[in-house]
Amino acid sequence: MHEVLWITLPFVVALGSGVISFIIAQARMEVCLSKEREALVEARATLAFQHKVMEERVKATEAAARRKALDEFLSDVRVEERHYLKETQSAQERRRSLVLQERIYFRNIPLSRWVEHEMPVEEEGDLNARLSDASVFRRESLPPKNGVARKLLT
Repeated sequence: MHEVLWITLPFVVALGSGVISFIIAQARMEVCLSKEREALVEARATLAFQHKVMEERVKATEAAARRKALDEFLSDVRVEERHYLKETQSAQERRRSLVLQERIYFRNIPLSRWVEHEMPVEEEGDLNARLSDASVFRRESLPPKNGVARKLLT
């Protein structure tokens, strides 16, 4: 029996060392796999962050392009204004009135018809104040944003 033990002992040791080396190799592979998974998770997080940043940049660029296009459009829009004094005489009275006409243009293309306002005038000094107050396209009616409304009206 003692001889059988000496004959089987190397096989048992070989089998045990094979099992131990398999367990160690398996553990090392799991460590390598976990490191690769960690690197993959980091890469995916980086890609997701870069994707989000890129989308925000694209949206910001599109918004800037829209703002620039609107500013360029509004720089080509202008208001043409003309006015004259109109006198009407009837049998009992003579009336003077200021007629103000305004029209919006895009470059040289009219966008609206003439908008006409007739205001009675009592004295000459009152004309300039009446002209600025009677405008349909007043400076106060459009909110100034980056000076665009002021360009529109000048």
